[in-house]
Order: sequence, then C-alpha cells, then structure tokens
Amino acid sequence: MNENNKQKILIIGSGGREHAIGWKIKQSPLCGGLYFAPGNAGTAKLGVNVPIKATDIKDLFDFVKKEKIDLTLAIPDDPLALGIVDQFQKEGLRIFGPTKAAAQLESSKAFSKNFMQSHNLPTAKFKIFDDYEKAKGYLNTQNLPIVIKVSGLALGKGVIIAETKEEAEKALEDILVKKTFGEAGREVVIEEFLTGPEISIHVFSDGKNYSIFPTSQDHKRIGEGNTGPNTGGMGTIAPLSRQVGGQAFVTDELLNNIEKNIVAKTLSGMKDDGNTFSGILYPGLMLTPDGPKILEYNARFGDPETETYMRLLETDLLEIINACIDQKLSEIKIKWNSNFACTIMLASEGYPGVYEKGKIIMGIEEAEKDKNVIVFHAGTKMEDNNLITNGGRVLGVSAIGASLEEALDTAYRAVLKISFEGMQYRKDIGRGSFFNPN
Repeated sequence: MNENNKQKILIIGSGGREHAIGWKIKQSPLCGGLYFAPGNAGTAKLGVNVPIKATDIKDLFDFVKKEKIDLTLAIPDDPLALGIVDQFQKEGLRIFGPTKAAAQLESSKAFSKNFMQSHNLPTAKFKIFDDYEKAKGYLNTQNLPIVIKVSGLALGKGVIIAETKEEAEKALEDILVKKTFGEAGREVVIEEFLTGPEISIHVFSDGKNYSIFPTSQDHKRIGEGNTGPNTGGMGTIAPLSRQVGGQAFVTDELLNNIEKNIVAKTLSGMKDDGNTFSGILYPGLMLTPDGPKILEYNARFGDPETETYMRLLETDLLEIINACIDQKLSEIKIKWNSNFACTIMLASEGYPGVYEKGKIIMGIEEAEKDKNVIVFHAGTKMEDNNLITNGGRVLGVSAIGASLEEALDTAYRAVLKISFEGMQYRKDIGRGSFFNPN
C-alpha cells in the first residue's frame, strides 16, 4: 500500500459487472489507482485497461508484481476455476475471491450437486452421467419436462430444459458425444424440472462470518414472457423483500428460511469439508411449492445483478472486500439504501447465438442526463473514435427510484435514447414477468 494508505487495484474481467464494481470502488477514499484486465470502453473512463485476458494467470501475476498492485479482484468464474486465488496467495499477493476448491461450487455442477446431497441442502433430484447410453437409459425412466445441465462452466448457456424425449436425447448427444461444450461437458447432470419463480441470493463471506445482500431477480431468457433460450441475464430488479405490486415477494419468514437452511448450511458445510469459502457466494434459488430449492451455485458476483446492487450499496465496497480478506467482516455494518433499482440489458442481434460485432453505439450521454440513470458497459470498445459493440450483451441501463415502477420507467425511458444496429432487449423486465418469472 502506498504512503497515503491508498490501494492500487486490479479488477479482472471485461463485462458490465466489472464496470459496475469499478464505478463503486472508484468512489472509495481508499482507491489509489484502478486497472482492468482486459476491461471495456466503460472501464477505460475509470482507470487503465490492460490487454491481458482474464484467464492468463501468468501474465496477470507478472503485471501485479511489476506494477506493485496492492489488491486484485478476481471477478469472473474462469480464473477462479483455474485457481488464480491459490496461486496469488501462495506468492503473498492480496486477492479477493474463493480458492479453486471452494469455487468448485460453480465450476463443477457434479461437485455442487453431490455437496448439496451430502449436506442435506434443498435441491432438485438428480443423477450425474459421463456416458451417453447410460444417460439415455436413465432418461427413459423420468418424467418430462427434464433439465439437462453441462457440469462445467458454460457462460450461463449450459442448461437445457427439454420438453420432449427427442429434445433431451439431442441435448445429451450434443454434450456427451459431439462435445459441443468441450471439456465443460465431460459430465452432465440430469435433474427433475422444478416450478416457481427464481430469485438471486448474494452473500459476502470472509470464511467465518457472512452478510446477505438484498434479494434480487434476474431474467434469464432472451424473449419476453420468458421465452426463448437462456442467456447470461437480460435484466435484474432489487430488492424483492419490500412491497412490490401490493405484496412482499420475499417475506422476512422466507428470507430467514433461506439464510438458515441454505446460506448458513452451505458455508458451514464447505468449512466442514475443508473448503472454506471466502468471497461472494451466489446461490440461484427457485421458490417451489415445497419451499426454496437451490438451482445452482455461483462463486462470484452475478451479472447483471451486480449492476443493480452497486446502485443500492451505501457502504464502501473496498472496505467490505478488505474486511472479507482479513476475516473482519463482523466489524462492518453493511448498509443498503432504501431505493429500488433495476438494470435492462441491451444485446446484439442474434444473441445468445451468433451475432456480429462492430456496430456503432449512440445515445449514452443523452440517456445519462437523468441523474438516476447510469449506463454500464459490457461488450463495448473504442475504434476510430467510435464506441462500438464488442459482445453479445452490450450495455446495462441501470436506474434507481423510490418504487420499482419508478426505477423501471426511468430505465426504459433511458433505453429509448440509446441505439445500435440490431439492438434487442426485453421490454417486460420486472413487469409482466415479475410474479411468473420463469
């Protein structure tokens, strides 16, 4: 740390989540310099973009040593799965995130499902297979629809809900025989289809203590009314635990149930197994008629949940992260403001399938004239003095308001001021989908 007790910080990643985290950390008096690897056009306005891939751990390590970076934030799932935290810690470098063993909660669905089973955590009934014929045989004994999941990391696109036997067999063939997902699809999880609304839970953990964020809801499918294939997330609303549409979507009773029977049991179970979890734990839950059940674990900030959460967080994020690393989370009272917040993702035509890059983006400055709006960059870059698209999800238009309706109306007014060729977005985030989000 430098003479002013300020930290030089490296944020690994290039999406809207990383832009939002950088935006929040930039506000901290502890922030003495901000770097992003590789970053995007939005992060370049906050700090310095470094042309190193998030998975290039050797080059990241060399950069941190050379530039005397005080703190690295390992945000995406891939470097966590590769063990970047273990490698940095071994060399005495300060880094935020779970170890490789702890990150298996996300990087291996086979690991996480077995963990849930062994610790009696609520989840869908399942079986794990690495053989196509055996998987197909098991399929014949199950009811439809059925859920088939790639065990490894798949950018949020490795979950197939098969309505027919033919769809299910094709999914198994694509994953296990044709290797569509590569090594990530070495194993598949076949599980029962659950019904109910989905919610996102985020937790700061220092390995001993934890603090739960307000509840949020992501909208995974590309189409309105939750139709079409899954994406990395098309929009988020938060919180869910206050009056929305005349009722509290997540009651105190439900939240207490989730904390006791999912969050606390997960963190204590990981510790008991010798895989103490420090960082961000993010279980995605479904509120079934039989109570909340875990759909999957993530071992990092969600996206676009983070863009929404950073609008609500009042406490210094850098202070929280340092407390997590130092196992002093219990010494901080984390505050969230009383607003509602939302984020609407603007995506390229063709996403989540094949899409083109290089489309010129217009209107962000106009959109941000509203003081309650911030546009977070996801897949963007500068080229020939033009801001252009450089990914499937391009921008996250985030807004706050005294009510959810006000936040959504503000965000959608801002969306109408932004344009790029082929721009697509859901017009029903937090609205018609709210009480039937899946």
